[in-house]
Amino acid sequence: MNFKLPSLFSRTSKVERNIDDFFDRVVVAGLLFRQAMQLYIDQGICAEFEDKMARVEALESESDQLRRAIETELYVHTLIPDLRADVMSLLEDVDVLINLFEAGLFKFHIERPQFPAATLPELNRLLHTVCECVELLVTAARAFFRDIQAVRDHNCKVQLLETEADKLSTALLRRIFNSDLDIAHKVHLRYFVERIDELANTAEDISDRLSIYAIKRRI
Repeated sequence: MNFKLPSLFSRTSKVERNIDDFFDRVVVAGLLFRQAMQLYIDQGICAEFEDKMARVEALESESDQLRRAIETELYVHTLIPDLRADVMSLLEDVDVLINLFEAGLFKFHIERPQFPAATLPELNRLLHTVCECVELLVTAARAFFRDIQAVRDHNCKVQLLETEADKLSTALLRRIFNSDLDIAHKVHLRYFVERIDELANTAEDISDRLSIYAIKRRI
């Protein structure tokens, strides 16, 4: 029989609002990352890229502050003692995704890898797949608080997209290493392909742990 657990914070709207704000920042950071990377692919480093990178940096700082505020609320008011550790672990895990967005843009800004034109369509597909994977992970994390039944469905989609990202990154790396580029250039590009793919890998790892948290909540 299907059933739906009540919201985790039905009587503590401030915590719920802060958690929503935290997830909102992760989603916005992902959108800015995707837009900045598209600018890099189309134009290289430009003022608009730097503006979006600065906004991601600001969101990373804001998300840290929100996460600490949520942690304080949970402990000061002794909320959900049985699930508190899982909730804080989930938020810390998701916070890593913003760190990866920020670090990735900084790396592109500093090292400015030059992808051959023939690799750009695959690079674009990889970029959009990993960003969609992260967005779905955040949707799954939100569901943990409001609609526990939906967590499994969202997690399945995260795993599907992570598998797709693996295939895309492998094909892209194969194209790079089969090209006439010198070996140093190939290795440099491999580093950046792996950094982009790391977002999907991290999202999948978080979804695995989220599945366990969801099972524990239903017991």
